[in-house]
Amino acid sequence: MVGMHPESVRRWKRLWEQGGAQALRRRSATGRPPKLDDAQVGVVRAALEQGAQAHGFEADLWTLERAGVVVERVTGVKLARASVWRLLTGRLGWSLQRPRRQAVERDDSEIARWVAQEWPRIKKGR
Repeated sequence: MVGMHPESVRRWKRLWEQGGAQALRRRSATGRPPKLDDAQVGVVRAALEQGAQAHGFEADLWTLERAGVVVERVTGVKLARASVWRLLTGRLGWSLQRPRRQAVERDDSEIARWVAQEWPRIKKGR
């Protein structure tokens, strides 16, 4: 009569009888609960904001592996790489940042001097 499978209609009727119209309202899918509660996420945020070097890493650069190690240290919960990514980008609101590829030893004033003095001398010598 309504163009739906009879079992669906029976299920809806049971819900209506047990809880009325409220029981028939659409509910969002809950899914698996997160491994870290809000308090643990706050502890992780504070730990990550200290920087990677504060946790014994050589460079002050966060990778998913490093962040996962810190999460496990401070909460005791081991997360997969994908879960660390969701934690960082979703719950903490961080975004992907790539470091600039520039030599630490770079000296812009020395480069400018070389271009102004040495390069013309080299070019003239041809």
